[in-house]
Amino acid sequence: MSGQTHPDEVRTDHTRRTLPIADSRAVWEHTRELMAHHRGLLARVLGLHALAALAALAAPWLVGRLVDEVSGRGSLGAVDKIAVGLAVAVVAQTGLTWAARRLSFILGETVFAQLREQFVARAVNLPLSTVERAGTGDLVARTTNDVEALSHVVRFGIPSLFVAVMTVLMTIVAALFTSPLASLAILAGLPFYWFSTRRYLRYAANGYLWERATYASLNGVVAETVDGARTIDALSLAGVRRHRFHQALRECYRAERYTLGLRLRWFPSVVFGYYVPTATAVLWGGWLAVNGNITAGAATAVTLYVQQMVGPLDEVLSWLDEIQVGATSLARVIGVGAVPPDRTATGEHPDGPDLSVQDVRYSYRPGHDVLHGVSLDLRPGERLAIVGPSGAGKSTLGRLMAGVDGPREGRIDVGGVPLVDLELGELRGEVALVTQEHHVFVGSLVDNLLLARPEASRDDLADALRAVDAWGWAEGLPDGLDTVVGSGGHILSESQSQQLALARLVLADPHTLVLDEATSLLDPRAARHLERSLAAVVQGRTVVAIAHRLHTAHDADRVAVVEDGLVSEIGTHDELVAADGAYAALWASWRDEAPASGRRKTTGG
Repeated sequence: MSGQTHPDEVRTDHTRRTLPIADSRAVWEHTRELMAHHRGLLARVLGLHALAALAALAAPWLVGRLVDEVSGRGSLGAVDKIAVGLAVAVVAQTGLTWAARRLSFILGETVFAQLREQFVARAVNLPLSTVERAGTGDLVARTTNDVEALSHVVRFGIPSLFVAVMTVLMTIVAALFTSPLASLAILAGLPFYWFSTRRYLRYAANGYLWERATYASLNGVVAETVDGARTIDALSLAGVRRHRFHQALRECYRAERYTLGLRLRWFPSVVFGYYVPTATAVLWGGWLAVNGNITAGAATAVTLYVQQMVGPLDEVLSWLDEIQVGATSLARVIGVGAVPPDRTATGEHPDGPDLSVQDVRYSYRPGHDVLHGVSLDLRPGERLAIVGPSGAGKSTLGRLMAGVDGPREGRIDVGGVPLVDLELGELRGEVALVTQEHHVFVGSLVDNLLLARPEASRDDLADALRAVDAWGWAEGLPDGLDTVVGSGGHILSESQSQQLALARLVLADPHTLVLDEATSLLDPRAARHLERSLAAVVQGRTVVAIAHRLHTAHDADRVAVVEDGLVSEIGTHDELVAADGAYAALWASWRDEAPASGRRKTTGG
């Protein structure tokens, strides 16, 4: 098809994705392990399907016997016995097929449940730095599109394949047993299957990888556009985002057109191959019967066997296309587990809560540092505010100070041990990060809170909610703390959701807190009240607060001003205002623009 991407281009395109994709060897190994784990159930499934296939073979053989009896003027009693046998065979086949399919569906559901649990376990253990670099689109596509495609194949493809493959194999055996010579007609369809299927399989894997990758890209564009709708509207970027969406959609179209072209060239040849063996069996079997090489009954039975193969053979080849999609999805799903850890714990333990930043440099792209040698020493119990213009590197510094990722150069230590040298569980007991992004999980409010500290009592949960000024509305929910929240449950407001996230932080009880615009979604009065409540809770802990609202800086022990990836000023609010530098300009600008409810009179200028 003209205008289509060459398979070699497809192969290189999907390898650019940040999240890895498992190779064919890993997919086969994973499949083998799954089958080995369920070999008992698999053996029973195969056994039932074999019996069902045997029962299905009885009908053509009995019809052949019937032809021989009638043509040879056999007795009426013999014909009656054959008719009874035919009825019994049909009933037996129906019962065995039902039982075999039922057990196959049980096997499919069991295997898919295991795959789904493995994927979730791998996804939630992905390094956060890797997820951030990959973006949400790829991971969301694997969680939705790929899992759904895999579910379809495992639940329906595996049972159908078991039935079809066993039926085809047993039918060929029965045809050979009836008349090896007449069974040569089966070979007539082989060229139509073999060459077209080999060509299809040669290009299908890379084609479907490309297709799935375009779905991930499109998902990412849509999610980012929806999440940033307010920013897009404020900056008049609707046209830019629309163009980006159309680009992603065109790439999806090209990928789907390519895979559709593969199927359109493959299916006609396969379908033609279904009927050639049947026609050949009629002509070849008739010629053999006329010449006395076989009986008319044998020719009839073999023709019926060949005709009986069309259905299951079509099932096998049709599911072969779905299996290509499923194998591609499986490669993407298990590829999540191939992400290497972004840190290796050394086993060292901090000897105190001191947090220090030493000549830290960091880049998202090679050769483009966003932090240029930042150094800070935080005193235990100190509240440090980090302020500066948008894009200066404040959030990047905050994430490094929370141990989300490691610096390109320099080091960030807690108690003399680099954050990236700590086990993740131990790290979160030392430093915790709360951003303006938050999530309410489906479940009760209690379940959401216990994520931070599973052993916490109801009194601990209530205290945490009181600390962030959330007890009033939490107690007033329809079922109190047992109210189901999240998707499909009671909907929490933006401010309530953020208070819930901060309550988890209180329960986690780390000695250092990094708040990155943690109260940005609350109105100024609510944010002010929440920060006062939180200040009482974090007494004695080190707090790094990154915010645009400068009242946070006014209340801090020290303020660090970050500009162009460097700390340009550091000191108390009053000292920096008196210095009449960058911070003083920010403060004056904020005082002029902030609503009266979002600020208060100060003595520092």
